[in-house]
Amino acid sequence: MKEVKKDVNIAFRKPFYPVSTKLREYLDRYNRLIKIDLEYEDLLRFTDWGVVEDQKGKDTLWRSVYYNPTDFDEIREGLKRIYTLLHSDGDRSVLPYLTVDSIDYCTFGNSKPFRIRVRNILNDIHTNFYIKRVDASRIYGLEMEDLLSPNRANYLVYNDTLIEEHIWGIPGDVFIEDYLPNCSELDKTQIAKEFVKFNERCLTGLLGDMRSYNYVVVPTHDFDRVVYRIRPIDFDQQCYEGNLKIYMPQYFKENFKMVDLVLKKLQPKSIEQYRTEIRSLLVKRVQNSLRRFEYLVSIMKKEELAPYDHVVQLRTALQKLTYNSQFRHCQTMGDIVHTGISFIVKNYKKPD
Repeated sequence: MKEVKKDVNIAFRKPFYPVSTKLREYLDRYNRLIKIDLEYEDLLRFTDWGVVEDQKGKDTLWRSVYYNPTDFDEIREGLKRIYTLLHSDGDRSVLPYLTVDSIDYCTFGNSKPFRIRVRNILNDIHTNFYIKRVDASRIYGLEMEDLLSPNRANYLVYNDTLIEEHIWGIPGDVFIEDYLPNCSELDKTQIAKEFVKFNERCLTGLLGDMRSYNYVVVPTHDFDRVVYRIRPIDFDQQCYEGNLKIYMPQYFKENFKMVDLVLKKLQPKSIEQYRTEIRSLLVKRVQNSLRRFEYLVSIMKKEELAPYDHVVQLRTALQKLTYNSQFRHCQTMGDIVHTGISFIVKNYKKPD
């Protein structure tokens, strides 16, 4: 990982791409499609809102929205049913024990999501989930995360509505500002290692725009230490941009402190070791779910997920980076994803 001098920017907001018939067939086959009575557009009927602040009193850019009583009764019941579909395959026996504590609307970002907080009244434990406008790019990002990463992605689709499970963790920007300075030197080394792996995962899967507020840091307490993991939480910029650096978190100014940590804590040989570990994991994941992966990519290769000039720019950059001439034949972003991952699988060497 080289020292970064300049930030990269995303100039334009990405358009929403529709979910094709073939992609819906894929989602249906793998139990991602549902039928519900409440959709994203229904949640836009709010009549008032209030500012949601963080613990420091700073505006979070989320707005707590309110509905007239008649609409809210209908919306509340619909949200409770969605919660059961997301977490317990629609088991309605738990509905009497659930209540909707809040509905927040995000004014920042491309997808304008609603964040729903559902609480179990028997024990006061709450769970969040999100309702967004459906976008094919985001679905491909979620599927790639589920198939190829160490993490699982739980989501459902109905018509033009996307429902996503909340991903637990400390927002990256909050972690860098408030938690990282207080970490031990050993913890910082481990965090640097995870950032290298995260950077590699984003590049190999072509997940873009991983600025610090688009991922979370997940601390897990082991018996004698804390282990840190980094997980993406926003999949809007899946294989859309033509600029290769957009798919490398190290180039965003919001991550420069993490990059500095890597340069201070890790030797070049260690960095390459961790990159190799991620590629090895990816190969195993592909091999373990090969039929599903090939099915998904066969659909993706036929879809328009970015302007053609983005495809040309990205395939040219990847050919220069990997010296793999197969990239020059790519006509879609799906072609590029398949070519890149096939290249990693082909060149993977099993240990003796």
